[in-house]
Formats: sequence, C-alpha cells, structure tokens
Amino acid sequence: MKTVKLNNGLEMPMIGFGTYQITPNTTLLNVAKALRLGYRMIDAAQYYGNEEGVGEAIKESGLDREKLFVTTKVQTSGYVETKKGLDNSLLDFNQDYFDLVLIHWPMGNDLETYRALEDAYQEGKIRAIGLSNYNEPQVQEIIDHSSIKPVVDQIETHILWQQQRMHDYLTANNIVHESYAPLGEANPGFLYIPVLKEIGDKYQKKPAQVTLRYLNQCGIVVIPKSLNTKHMEENIDIFDFELNGEEMAKLRDLDAKKSIDGWPAAMQENNY
Repeated sequence: MKTVKLNNGLEMPMIGFGTYQITPNTTLLNVAKALRLGYRMIDAAQYYGNEEGVGEAIKESGLDREKLFVTTKVQTSGYVETKKGLDNSLLDFNQDYFDLVLIHWPMGNDLETYRALEDAYQEGKIRAIGLSNYNEPQVQEIIDHSSIKPVVDQIETHILWQQQRMHDYLTANNIVHESYAPLGEANPGFLYIPVLKEIGDKYQKKPAQVTLRYLNQCGIVVIPKSLNTKHMEENIDIFDFELNGEEMAKLRDLDAKKSIDGWPAAMQENNY
C-alpha cells in the first residue's frame, strides 16, 4: 500500500475504504470485509452513525491498531460541543484515538471547533487534524488563526471535477488533497467514458481502476466505496501499473469542473 507523508510526519495510505451511506447495522460486515481484502484506511463520520461498527470490525479483524488508519469527521460547532462530541465518538469507536479527525463542513464557529481538535491532538486523542468541504479562503482562515496546520482537505474530486485550482493551493500549503466520491458515486455513464476504457484495456484494468490510479498519480488520496466484493478488490488493485504522460494528459482534459450534485456551493470554483 502506497502512503503519503502528512505535514506532521504521519504516514497516510493513498487509498482507503469509504463508508458514506453504509447503514450502521451493516458497517461491521462491510468494514470487516474491506480489512480482509487489504484495506488499511477506513473513512467514517459522526454523521454516518458508524463509528461503533468500524471499531467492532477492527476488533474482529485481529489486526494491530497501529497498522490501521481511521478517519472520522465531527459535525459539531464550537469548542464545548466538539470536545464533548469527540469524546462520545471515541466511546463509540471503543479505541484510544483516531488517526485523523476532520471538520465535516464549515459550520460558522469553525475556529473554536478547530481549537477543540487542537487540544484533542495535544491530549493524544487524535493523531492529525484536517478539514472537509472547505474552499481556499476557508482553509486559509484556519491556517491564519490556528497553531496546528490542517494536514488534509477532503473534497469532492473525480475525473469530471478534478479540483485543479484547489489542488494547487493545497499542494503549495503542504496540505494533502483527499477525494471523496472519486468514482462519481455510481452516476450513470460516469465510468463509460471511452478514454477510460481505452486506457484500461491497455493495462487490463477497469475504468474505475484507471480513474483511481490517475487521482493517486496526481497526489490525491482516494476513498472509494463499494459493497460489491469484486469491485472492492479491484478498487485497491491499482499499484501494478502506471499511467504515462500522454495518458495523464488525456485524463486531465476530461475535467469539466462539474460537481455531482452541486453541494456545497462554496466549493464551486467561481466562489473563490
């Protein structure tokens, strides 16, 4: 598994298992399967209601906790609510720490929310702090008013919305660009783009694998989600081929700056 070094020195896998819209009562089953297949990074959230199931799957797996990378996201606003919410998440998770905690989306009192995460970081409850759904000015505000720089910004990113402008900003600030919905959340036609099949046939790979490999080669961490065992296996099997410069250019040209559903509006490029 390839990793990227975060700005605090922590190593983060380049691909993980996303759990958005996996129901709490099936989280254990699906995360346990992902761990058996070789995934070592799991992306959860308070909003998903699945932190308990992720913790149970880790316990059932018998894997060393230190060999896993678990992300959760807080959906609270302000210092007190965030501190309390994170402690509740740790109780549900039934582990001593999270590897990465993100503010799930801007809530209006983000500096105090972030300060609670900074204190949790100093207390050893979390190993890294990041953001999700934050545009350039919003990230910069956190940087300018905090003592600990965020390590990640997790934003909608896929072949039709590659977030090139945001990527350049994050890279310049030594913040990792992480993609959610890297496969377009199974939107019809998304993986039937001819050039994806053309390149995939060359390497005996599926369009989804080409897409994930492209994003990884751009330095973007991905967290695809699938409940189909074969697709789960394919999604993580992307490190035995490498796209050349011409292929990378063809895929870069597919960028239509098109969000899947247009949410959140603040991430639209014309807003920053």
